[in-house]
Amino acid sequence: MIESSRLMNKKVLVPRGAGQAKPFSKLVKEYGGIPVEIPLIAFRPIVTNPELEAAIGRLHTYDWIVFTSNVTIETFFSFFKGKSSFPKVAVIGKKTEEVLKEKGLQADFVPSAYVAEVFVEEFLPNISSGTKVLIPKGNLAREYISSSLIKNGALVDEIVIYETYMPDESREKLAKMLAEDELDILLFTSPSTVDHFMSVVKESKLESHLERCIVGCIGPVTKKNLKKYGFSVHASPNEYTVKEMIHSTIEYLEMG
Repeated sequence: MIESSRLMNKKVLVPRGAGQAKPFSKLVKEYGGIPVEIPLIAFRPIVTNPELEAAIGRLHTYDWIVFTSNVTIETFFSFFKGKSSFPKVAVIGKKTEEVLKEKGLQADFVPSAYVAEVFVEEFLPNISSGTKVLIPKGNLAREYISSSLIKNGALVDEIVIYETYMPDESREKLAKMLAEDELDILLFTSPSTVDHFMSVVKESKLESHLERCIVGCIGPVTKKNLKKYGFSVHASPNEYTVKEMIHSTIEYLEMG
């Protein structure tokens, strides 16, 4: 049993939206921290369009569909109302796999690590010339998976199904809390959360207030983005989950 004092009553930024913040905050509390929920990222489905409708209409013609997040699955199924046969499904991440099961489907492929580079390396044996792949995604998603599969002969269709944005109320709350030095630990779950965070920091000229903060992130792509902004990253786990990110933050605190 982890001792409840491990996060030392420090105030921890929980950067996820209302639907995803609760389990994150629960973990922070269990490990002795004080969660501060400020959604740095929110999602909204796009307005349906002919390209999206056409892709869903020919879903049965694809060999694979790739879901890179639980948000992608939830959004896709808000559009998909049909009964057409589903292609094989590849997912990235434990939570993504769990949400897929809730929709009544089993993942046919799950990589050993939850980053695009590992996914591609391990998924390529499933690809041959002419393999048809559908990748639903957000408007800010990387193109690494699609470009890598295309290089190896796949026929890939990417469709944007949701937009990523930062809620206005989060901007105000974040600026106020940073200005008053009310956040001790900053945890980032995606490159977009870093970008949105820094847009507020720069807009309000709060750079000097970051020096006292401990910084953690969930994976190498997010870490790379943090370093681009000049952050020292104190905690980054080998397994890319919120729980392990918190564990690595605790390890850093204990070393200090």
